Amino acid sequence: MKSVPQRSSVGCYWRKLSLSMVIELRLATLDDTPALQILIEKSVRVLSATYYSDTQITSALRYIFGVDSQLIKDGTYFVAVADDTIVGAGGWSKRATLFGGDQLKAATTDPLLEPEHDPARVRAFYVHPDWSRQGISRTILSACEAAASAHGFKRVELVATLPGEPLYLAFGYERIEPVEMKMPDGESIGGFRMGKDL
Repeated sequence: MKSVPQRSSVGCYWRKLSLSMVIELRLATLDDTPALQILIEKSVRVLSATYYSDTQITSALRYIFGVDSQLIKDGTYFVAVADDTIVGAGGWSKRATLFGGDQLKAATTDPLLEPEHDPARVRAFYVHPDWSRQGISRTILSACEAAASAHGFKRVELVATLPGEPLYLAFGYERIEPVEMKMPDGESIGGFRMGKDL
């Protein structure tokens, strides 16, 4: 479905021509947390179902996938909104953590990266299943890369889950190495560490 990018002073928009639906891309706020929790659960359970078992998905939702409030506080997390409903989210980070929500983090502050030598992180991408394959992730990813570049970063890296890997490959990211994300209950999920020069 073709979309036409449009920009305004209050955010980035694009219109899906066949449905005449306007999607707003804006920075997330902490008030979005409950809606993001619902989005994450729905996105992971549905879009990961052909890649991971139910047990793996349930464990990952408990230990890995969740809202990262630091991204929101840093002003580096975007939400895509359709008719007042969050239908997608994703961000970038100037901090060292590669993946994971608040439940995965230690009590210490996540250290800042140095743009001169460190790659920025692309983090926490989720799309509502009803809105998948409609350009939402690509639009958020473009916004993340532009913002990271504006902050002086010359490279970005991420950890892609198996359902997310095709998006990143299509966007010019290259596999660096396979990763196995292990969880305290003994479950694990596979993915890839990936990177791209800006």
